[in-house]
Amino acid sequence: MKYEKIDERLFIENRKKFVSHMKPGSIAIFNSNYEYVWNGDATHTFKQNSDLYWLSGIDQEDSILVLFPDCPVPEFREALFLKQTNEHIAVWEGHKYTKPEATATSGVQNIFWSHEFKDKMRAVINMAQTIYLTLNENDRFAYKAPYKDLDFAHSLRAEYPLHNYERAAPILQRLRSIKSEIELQQIRKAISISKKGFERILGFVKPGVMEYQVEAELIHEFLSNRGTGHSFHPIVASGESACVLHYVENNRPCKDGDLLLVDCGVDYANYASDMTRVLPVNGTFTKRQKDVYNAVLRVMRAAKQLLVPGTFLMEYHKVVGEIMEKELVDLGLITMDEIRNQDPNWPAYKKYFMHGTSHFMGIDVHDVGMRYEPMKAGMVFTCEPGIYIQEEAIGIRIENDILLSDKGPIDLMDEVNMPVEAEEIESLMHAALKV
Repeated sequence: MKYEKIDERLFIENRKKFVSHMKPGSIAIFNSNYEYVWNGDATHTFKQNSDLYWLSGIDQEDSILVLFPDCPVPEFREALFLKQTNEHIAVWEGHKYTKPEATATSGVQNIFWSHEFKDKMRAVINMAQTIYLTLNENDRFAYKAPYKDLDFAHSLRAEYPLHNYERAAPILQRLRSIKSEIELQQIRKAISISKKGFERILGFVKPGVMEYQVEAELIHEFLSNRGTGHSFHPIVASGESACVLHYVENNRPCKDGDLLLVDCGVDYANYASDMTRVLPVNGTFTKRQKDVYNAVLRVMRAAKQLLVPGTFLMEYHKVVGEIMEKELVDLGLITMDEIRNQDPNWPAYKKYFMHGTSHFMGIDVHDVGMRYEPMKAGMVFTCEPGIYIQEEAIGIRIENDILLSDKGPIDLMDEVNMPVEAEEIESLMHAALKV
């Protein structure tokens, strides 16, 4: 792995938390993700199943975790099944976990090989009354292709139709949404790498560079600092492209007088950062651009103060929209009459601020969590209001990552002094041009 070893106590404690929610006499089984075919004999870069990783730290394909705390056979109360290496795999694919390495990574003492799973587990599963399985229940997930958890659930139910089945996802969503100190260390590391990437492009962007060249500068910095890569496909959008919320082509030139919106994140040890910054391509904001920028910054700072335990996410989005209304009126984009006569299901501010303000963040950049339950200390949310004025080719979004605590919100990007003030960005760009 590119990243530094994570303390195995994280995964030991995570398993204890999950097991404490299991019914008596039950077994839980978690699978790694598939390796997906690209074309021919090539595969996409492997990305581990987030639940399996959170519970074990194992970052390898063909892996299975079994948790059966009441099992009469002690070695199967907690067990890992991993891909067994051989000379051929070692030559063609490289190193795979040895049994001692798997134990050192996960804290699981009982390690077996994946090809043994069916034979060893048949009798063990029959000792259980209930089977916990996980599916992708992320609110943002749209099922378009087969995935391992779903295929495994179908096959297991066909083989063991008389067992009781329980969903593991609701338990994991609540547990994973509250970050431990070790998890926060990984997120802070990802954010610190994000800062390096942003500072790098502040010294690179100028009229005539291509959006994809900016993307290349980012990934250079991310990989150079032990990041695995992007935590999501980066948005590098100049001019009117910044008004396309999920613009990913990144293929246009950055022109003199345009703004450049960069929404990117680092994957470090399977934990994510998520940052959006906007910079003037020529190093200087116009008055109008700066007025809009500062309006978004004021909304972001007001919004993050609302990220406190007890807040409900869906109500919070409405309150932030109301804060945005005043800014849009002051900018001359909407009128008070439009607000008074608006459709409550699509308020007037939605014409220029059409997305939500915050989402859960953690192992996944759009992490799991219960959005209709009150926020709790230890959760991490993005905070990312924006204003998009297509007719003026101005698209501005500012995004920081916020840790909720009982003492108030903690801005994890402020901790690393991530540049955010318009004047600060201008100053850093001007200084780079003089070098």
